[in-house]
Amino acid sequence: MTTAPTLVWFRDDLRIADHPALHAAADRGAPVIACYLLDEHGEGVRAPGGAARWWLHHSLAALRDELAELGVPLVLRRGPAVELLPALVAEAGADAVLWNRRYSPARAIDARLKSALREAGVDARSFPGDVLAEPQDVRTGSGTPYRVFTPFWNGLRDRPVASPLPAPDALTGADAPGGDALEAWGLLPTRPDWSGGLRAAWAPGEAAALARLEEFAGELDGYAERDLPAVDASSRLSPRLRWGELSPRQVWHRIRAAGGPQSEPFLRELGWREFFRHTLFHEPDLATRNLKPAFDRFPWAEPDPTELTAWREGRTGLPLVDAGMRELWATGTMHNRVRMSAASFLIKNLLVDWRVGEQWFWDTLVDADEASNPGNWQWVAGSGQDAAPYFRIFNPERQAARFDPDARYIRRWIPEYGTDAYPAPIVDLAATRERALAAYDTIR
Repeated sequence: MTTAPTLVWFRDDLRIADHPALHAAADRGAPVIACYLLDEHGEGVRAPGGAARWWLHHSLAALRDELAELGVPLVLRRGPAVELLPALVAEAGADAVLWNRRYSPARAIDARLKSALREAGVDARSFPGDVLAEPQDVRTGSGTPYRVFTPFWNGLRDRPVASPLPAPDALTGADAPGGDALEAWGLLPTRPDWSGGLRAAWAPGEAAALARLEEFAGELDGYAERDLPAVDASSRLSPRLRWGELSPRQVWHRIRAAGGPQSEPFLRELGWREFFRHTLFHEPDLATRNLKPAFDRFPWAEPDPTELTAWREGRTGLPLVDAGMRELWATGTMHNRVRMSAASFLIKNLLVDWRVGEQWFWDTLVDADEASNPGNWQWVAGSGQDAAPYFRIFNPERQAARFDPDARYIRRWIPEYGTDAYPAPIVDLAATRERALAAYDTIR
């Protein structure tokens, strides 16, 4: 048995249960050191936005405490992973480095590190990450990646999904090299501290994530009302999955075990998350490039600063859009039905390039990830794979009448709704709809 320590590199997998790399480290029987490297500028890396940084701070604090209970130190360092990881291996005297795979463009860093570490005689290995199936294993009959969701889902839903691995009962820690203090990273907002709504809405960390999964599994029948934003029927698991406090395997098996008529609709939504992850694996510029080249010719309008600010601050005069944008700013999330209306309004009624909205959501969502965020924006814009047709334009007034008929959701977030203090609409919905359709005609 080796006595040199094993280094486990944590990334967007801030948990100890169903953590294949940590499980493999336990199997090696050697002392374990954990590390998290805040690499914000590496190849293919997209630095987290403000709300996501808030979540990361608290999730790392929770992970640090969980690992400490197992006797394992968590070393924090900030900078380029291609430099920091080999240096940490040398300082720790580690003979193995283990991590869970990521499927974003940053996997180029992992490939370089794996090659360099192995050449140096270090056992560098990676394990399945935050997917139900590896992207290279889910393909069409002709061997190409799926571009349409339904056949992708049909190909995925009946595949065996690995059972979640248990958390290690015990690990042996090792003397670890020094690292940064989490507080020194400045991930939390100050001057001003705008995170009060986030603190009120969320409790990051694996323990809270597992508790929420159990709670949701026990109330799964209520998911039938998920399209009603005034009803608390959504799973609220999205940021847990984004930061890896839960694995998709854990969610898949728990919801299947719960059963009932709503398990399939929820798992289908988990399938959309998977679809966008596989899309990002094959299309690494998902956040910057129209997947349908015709949209490269689309005549986007130059954003009007006043209109754009009104959209961001929830002052468009369209109550459902405004309520959603205020919910987003306050809590770092937004009801999915409302997200579609808010995104459609920006893209189609204001004729603003979807990438502008995607960047705003990237900065304000606690669950913003590199696959689902641009994937959903391209879906609304019509420029992505298996996207809604561009001429599908959500009318926020009709959406409100259908899904929030008593304005319960709207009044929750817009206390001045129905008074003279609430502004008139900044655009005419019918006129801007016709303008959007005319713009689309130019690229058909």
